[in-house]
Amino acid sequence: MRIALLGVGLIGGSVGLAARERLGAEIVGHDPSRRALEEALERGAVDRTTATAADALAGSSACFCCAPVGELPGLVAEALAAAPSDCVVTDVGSTKRAIAACARDERFVGGHPVAGAETAGVRHARADLFQDAAWYLTPSERSSGVLYERLHRLVTSLGARPVALDAETHDRLLATVSHLPHVLANVLVAQAADTATEEGEVLPAAGPSFRDATRVAGANTGIWTDIYLSNADAIAAEVDDTARRLGEVAAALRAGEADAIRGWNDAARAARTRLVDADLAAGPVSELTVSVPNQPGIVAQVALALGRAGVNIADLALAPAADMRSGSITLWVSGERARERACELIVNLGYPVS
Repeated sequence: MRIALLGVGLIGGSVGLAARERLGAEIVGHDPSRRALEEALERGAVDRTTATAADALAGSSACFCCAPVGELPGLVAEALAAAPSDCVVTDVGSTKRAIAACARDERFVGGHPVAGAETAGVRHARADLFQDAAWYLTPSERSSGVLYERLHRLVTSLGARPVALDAETHDRLLATVSHLPHVLANVLVAQAADTATEEGEVLPAAGPSFRDATRVAGANTGIWTDIYLSNADAIAAEVDDTARRLGEVAAALRAGEADAIRGWNDAARAARTRLVDADLAAGPVSELTVSVPNQPGIVAQVALALGRAGVNIADLALAPAADMRSGSITLWVSGERARERACELIVNLGYPVS
């Protein structure tokens, strides 16, 4: 397999290292920074580099567009213009709606690995960066089922857990679990610094709670400005909801409502346990075979229905019938409850499943 990397920073470099180590793939890299390309070669993240994106895409069966969110629509368009007809093109941006609106090509499947670090650049790339990490895939109704299957298998081979979501749902969820924490971390450190200035003294040494809550404060400004602006409406809505919730806590504190405070704290502990358990949940793998018509968008329809319901597809395979008018999708899902839920959802879509 030949994989094109358009951008060889932390994420692109880690894709290259993992694909070379786990798949024996040939990695061809392109980046506007000559220094980044030199470092990628030195680290072994790429086998060779090219002067243009088109040269990197020649003969490739997969392409990862790795750039700040604001640059991705243009980069994806450039990739699709040069990619072979059977090459799947994806990106690694943490917001999906803007790029989904621009890239309406059957070869494109949006992607977002939930992995990274406070560090940047290919010098910090790691082959295990994606191990056990969620990797969101956002296919559209136009996305090729065959190419979606290839990307799903490729992402799994890199060590990640693919999760299918539509672009709208992805951005709304990420506003809550990723973007809002960055906003709150920035606000918290600014508030602490202002308090110290007002008091005319240095605050006591920061405890572990403060360090944990502000670990992502001031993350890479170039990257995060693009993220904030590209998902501004969803993030602003979450900020407004947070302000409302904080107002309720402030009111309970001023009123001295001990029962309300205890209930609020207990509910938070239970909610965190539920969220963490859901992220770590595993179980026996069940094989489901779905009979479907051979039509564009069927694979994306099934994958998105399961993804929205929190059913993780560990693997999938396509098998067209001899007459090419129908076929089957074989899915492997983890856990008994996930199997039952998957069957229910697929039947509701109108497809038989065994």
